[in-house]
Amino acid sequence: MKKTKRKIFETSMKLFSEKGYEATSIEEITATVGVAKGTLYYHFSSKEEIFNFLIEEGMNLLKMSIEIKTAKCKTTLDKLKAIVLIQLKGIKKYENVLTIVMSQVWGNEPRNVLCKEKVLEYIQVIQNILEERNAKWRYQKLRCRSVGMRTFFVDLLDFDLP
Repeated sequence: MKKTKRKIFETSMKLFSEKGYEATSIEEITATVGVAKGTLYYHFSSKEEIFNFLIEEGMNLLKMSIEIKTAKCKTTLDKLKAIVLIQLKGIKKYENVLTIVMSQVWGNEPRNVLCKEKVLEYIQVIQNILEERNAKWRYQKLRCRSVGMRTFFVDLLDFDLP
């Protein structure tokens, strides 16, 4: 990512996290970054595009962290421990992205739908690990989706799941 685009990305993430999407303006982003509007529009066509890029990139980084770390683990328990550790570290490392995502999962605007989709994709990574365990285990089966959601701490979210 180019230096200017990265600066726009990081500044937008901070502002969206602190003030919220609606309260953050393009003017504020450009003033904080120290670039002209034209420069911002060279990299992003709209505030919505910046938001979508933030969510896509941030949640993909979190998912990749889990996939890389759990690939080295032999047992489901070790994988779950790795996930919890990543999430605890991720709260600090990805605090702004998680704040933005969790503040936007309610509603039916395109950005709300995107956030829901990204959370569910993340939960699916955890769910796949648990389903792999269930396929090998013939006794007590786990309710993978429920455990996956609880592992992500979203069992309190009130939105419809497919």
